[in-house]
Amino acid sequence: MKGKVVKHDGGGLQRRHLLFGGAAAGLGAVAAIGLQVVNGAEKAPVQPAADVQHGSAKVPFYGARQAGIGTAPQAHGAFVALELHPETTRERVRSLLKLLSDDAARLTQGKAALADTEAELAVHPARLTVTFGFGPRLLQSVAPQQAPGWLKPLPDFSIDQLVPEFSGGDLLLQICSDDPVTVAHAKRMLLKDSRSFAAVKWVQSGFRRAHGTEASGTTMRNLFGQVDGTSNAVPGGEPYEKVVWGDGRIPSWTENGTSLVIRRIRMDLDTWDELDRSGREESVGRKLGNGAPLTGVQEHDEPDFKALNPHGFPVIADFSHMRRSRPDDETQRIFRRAYNYDGAPSAGSVSESGLIFACYQADVDKQFVPIQQRLDELDLLNTWTTPIGSAVFAIPPGCQPGGFIGDGLFTGS
Repeated sequence: MKGKVVKHDGGGLQRRHLLFGGAAAGLGAVAAIGLQVVNGAEKAPVQPAADVQHGSAKVPFYGARQAGIGTAPQAHGAFVALELHPETTRERVRSLLKLLSDDAARLTQGKAALADTEAELAVHPARLTVTFGFGPRLLQSVAPQQAPGWLKPLPDFSIDQLVPEFSGGDLLLQICSDDPVTVAHAKRMLLKDSRSFAAVKWVQSGFRRAHGTEASGTTMRNLFGQVDGTSNAVPGGEPYEKVVWGDGRIPSWTENGTSLVIRRIRMDLDTWDELDRSGREESVGRKLGNGAPLTGVQEHDEPDFKALNPHGFPVIADFSHMRRSRPDDETQRIFRRAYNYDGAPSAGSVSESGLIFACYQADVDKQFVPIQQRLDELDLLNTWTTPIGSAVFAIPPGCQPGGFIGDGLFTGS
């Protein structure tokens, strides 16, 4: 009966409204069944209290040193490089850094940014940290007399195939948390702060194992399956202090400051698949099972580079990645804080994956460059890896409440 209106409780109601209402009622019933079985004990799973507590975990923003360096690496990270607008003056840089610092301080403590339109997304920081890095152009425009000599593009290496969309930058924001929603929200809030002063040059997003998957302190694995970062110094110890924050032999560029090198390394997993397990272990110099050196049993056993196999060849080959990256000079050490990445594969391939290699050291030229030169000269792992992005940043000290990251560069102005 076309056009007929069904009367209900004295009011007209079109048929399509009844159909919609019936569908909604059905969905409501399904939802109710999903939440709790009538007269039964089954209920929707409740998130364990420990996980909820972890979502509320906070890392202090204020302090002599920036967080996000010695902080135990979070599961998710985003590295955002900004390029200052040409007209951005020294005073405008000050305003930008103050705005970013204020909002970063709030977000890391589970509070909404000042202009936050999605405040509910800020309440679970899950160890959120925001770490600032200054590129050559920013320091030259703000405090050229304080710019360290190593703050420049790295030397040209024969293995590099760098692209501009993953290289350089004036200001870096390293945003890390154990919750990916928190990372995404913090990134958006800080980019909203920045848009009048700078444009996004590149963003690199990465991941490690999810929180709780492995015991705290377990060395990460990259997407080759390798244990990655065994030789890292432990934050808080004397070796870590020297490597990252400097000493009398290799001083830092400023008190409580350091440097950050970011290298985007594409890993050819498709051809890596063609290599058998022994070949993979020989190229790395470590056992894939637990990361132990080929001459050892446990991950942290000291490698014996003089040990020979029954044929008279070194057990750990001179061309292995571990041998090339392991310096004889103890001052040539770095502190790794890397993340994996995985993107959409190109036509004909299975993967587009790799490593966002991020490392901290007091002096790039004295610590990082010599290691990279040895890897460039002879490292079998270069067969399956290609650096496609590169950037160097000076990491300033932390700040105190009422101040902002980089405020020491404006002292007396």
